[in-house]
Amino acid sequence: MNSKKIHHVLGLILLLPLLGWICTGVIFLVKPGYAGAYEQISPMLYPMDESAPILAKKSWMEMRFLKTILGNHLLVKVDGEWQHLDAESLTLRPAPGEEQEILLLSDAISSNRERYGDIEGHTDNIYVTSTGVELNLDWNTLSISQKGNDTQLINTLYKIHYLQWLGNEKANTVLGVVGLLLLLLLVCFGVILYVRSRRESS
Repeated sequence: MNSKKIHHVLGLILLLPLLGWICTGVIFLVKPGYAGAYEQISPMLYPMDESAPILAKKSWMEMRFLKTILGNHLLVKVDGEWQHLDAESLTLRPAPGEEQEILLLSDAISSNRERYGDIEGHTDNIYVTSTGVELNLDWNTLSISQKGNDTQLINTLYKIHYLQWLGNEKANTVLGVVGLLLLLLLVCFGVILYVRSRRESS
């Protein structure tokens, strides 16, 4: 098989990945809908009440004291991990019940009802809104993550772009390396054909 045929075969093999790279590359440059898909949600914060100062312990690497619709919260980092403490007793504060979690999450998304709507139900700490967005509360850090259909679509486009097609991390790595090697061979044979054509024309 000569260089020209090899170049054609490589081009056909890489046709689908190349189309995927081009289409997803354009989307990644324009970033349509990224603002909503990856919006960072935080609990609504309120002015702090006057209270006795908290004496930090030596084991606390960091400390955050804030107030939400559920009251005061004391977050401390110990041995690299965050803990949610009761501000008065300085003991671990248990995670709230369903009603309180819904109250906290509803308050957090109240500024963007168009995207989130109202919370309609939950399964295994994942709350689903009327617009199909999933909310997840991390009580230890008092942080909220969100994922909608647009987030899943963009994540799928990333998988297409980086040849993560096989559902297995190791297999995807092998596929990515093979794809890059084939692309390199395609370029090399293209250069060989170009050099040969220049020599023949001279």
